[in-house]
Amino acid sequence: MSRTRPLPPVLRVVVWVLRPLFMVVTKRDWRGDEHLPTSGGFVLAPNHLSYIDPFLFGHWLVDHDIPPRFLVKDPLFAVPVIGRLLRRAEQIPVYRGTGAAADSLRAAIDAVESGSIVAIYPEGTMTRDPAAWPMSGRDGAVRTAHAAGVPLVPVAQWGPQEIMWPYRREFRPFPRKTIHVRVGAPIDLSDLGESPTQEQIHAATERLMDEITALQAQIRGESPTTPRIDVRTLKKPKTRYEES
Repeated sequence: MSRTRPLPPVLRVVVWVLRPLFMVVTKRDWRGDEHLPTSGGFVLAPNHLSYIDPFLFGHWLVDHDIPPRFLVKDPLFAVPVIGRLLRRAEQIPVYRGTGAAADSLRAAIDAVESGSIVAIYPEGTMTRDPAAWPMSGRDGAVRTAHAAGVPLVPVAQWGPQEIMWPYRREFRPFPRKTIHVRVGAPIDLSDLGESPTQEQIHAATERLMDEITALQAQIRGESPTTPRIDVRTLKKPKTRYEES
């Protein structure tokens, strides 16, 4: 795959610092690359396991010649230094629970329409499942891919939670962990038509989460034994940035 655009300077520095470290402290089991579109923009939809998995998924992106570009919660853009770095790294703020929510998707749609590859965590937050299975999804990934007319590619991660479990700040890089990434075939959104209903969008999001869960089940060699947690009714812990 050829890179659609060069890395912003701040990301080149981050890659220069972190990639050699990740090469030393992690092992990599990356499969399914044949499902990645070879040209044009598209949406990647990975599950979210850990505070550290955006960096580890970023490692996967960089090694697949894809500039890391994520939808990021807008409170982080208000944090001194962090917010400036995010903007310079060309990350996209997502505004939840406000009239600006459509604006964040518009920015993502514009990005993929222009040929960028954008990663959108469909759960919108780290999993709260006791066994770290994917939860239900929000509709941003489906809406972005459908509106832009680009592929929606499901991705399952497993391994980052062994370094940092969701919502815990324990850091356990040793012994060396294997970071698994499985890429699935793009989700078929052709049944949505030009003006899908909310029910159709929800059903497509369920298909996406089913596929991500199936990919993670392949990695783990087991299947979930409990119902999927619904993110729409979930009360999650606030981060220290959201509390301020």
